[in-house]
Amino acid sequence: MRAFVVDKYQKKGALRLAELPEPKILDDDVLVRVHATAVNLLDSKIRDGEFKAFLPYKPPFVLGHDLAGTVVRMGAKVKGFSVGDAVYGRPRDFQFGTFADSIAVKAADLAPKPRNLSMEEAASLPLVGLTAWQALVEVGKVKPGQKVFIQAGSGGVGTFAIQLAKHLGAKVATTTSATNADLVRQLGADVFIDYKTQDFETVLSGYDLVLNSQDAAALEKSLRVLKPGGLAISISGPPDTDFAKAQGLNPVLKFVMGLLSGKVRKQARKLSVRYAFLFMRADGAQLRDITALVETNIIRPVVDKVFPFEKTPDALEYVESGRAKGKVVITVTPGV
Repeated sequence: MRAFVVDKYQKKGALRLAELPEPKILDDDVLVRVHATAVNLLDSKIRDGEFKAFLPYKPPFVLGHDLAGTVVRMGAKVKGFSVGDAVYGRPRDFQFGTFADSIAVKAADLAPKPRNLSMEEAASLPLVGLTAWQALVEVGKVKPGQKVFIQAGSGGVGTFAIQLAKHLGAKVATTTSATNADLVRQLGADVFIDYKTQDFETVLSGYDLVLNSQDAAALEKSLRVLKPGGLAISISGPPDTDFAKAQGLNPVLKFVMGLLSGKVRKQARKLSVRYAFLFMRADGAQLRDITALVETNIIRPVVDKVFPFEKTPDALEYVESGRAKGKVVITVTPGV
């Protein structure tokens, strides 16, 4: 099968197109023929080696974290799927690699593809959808009437999170450029802040939750727009000790992550607010909940560009440019 491989950790390193054997499956695996995949900043960060301390992948490895495709074969213990089913998902850590013709995925990480979406549209959703769901529903427990600030509203996570927060009954503020103002308003944003001309800290106050996806400076400001007891959830770091414990990391890494997050946790305590780091996980059951929202048109995918498989490195470069509106998708098997 064809696959794009990372041969070594390197910032902006090249992907190599390789011919690899078809993956073998275990009893709880499903072999999926990948029809479409999507690109995330997570892919470039893993290639660059930013996460190798706690996700120590051994090169060469296949990149890619989203898929939509069809079931080819199933392990002996798999139930609930049949050969030929259209599925989508985000394979779990240490089993990713969707920039390829096929992949072995744990059945628990998959869900039936939304019937009203193309393969390309479905492939755009798993990672960003699960990130938003786990931030707003699982950790944030957003309730009707609360005020939620979602940074980078025109990005992959932002476009999904705005729609989900509105569905949950929240008042939503977001940042983006003026050229994307109409897009975020159409998705449901109540307050739009042009990050090029406005400082969100001077506009927002009394918020219940912030979904931070930007740098450390933006995170510090985000703490100050929260009301007492409010929660800042960051998907861009710094990782904290709770994350280290959940990952089962060794004491040294737990100590390091405690140091990395020490400043922001101290600031949060001074302001009587809370801080949490979120590194999303694969979850087929949550994807089924997301499917229900998609099939009832409560949430719609936002796809910026679709690249052919051979242009996968160009797709990754485009995402790294920061110009994408919504998601960037790759068609692996055309005509499906």
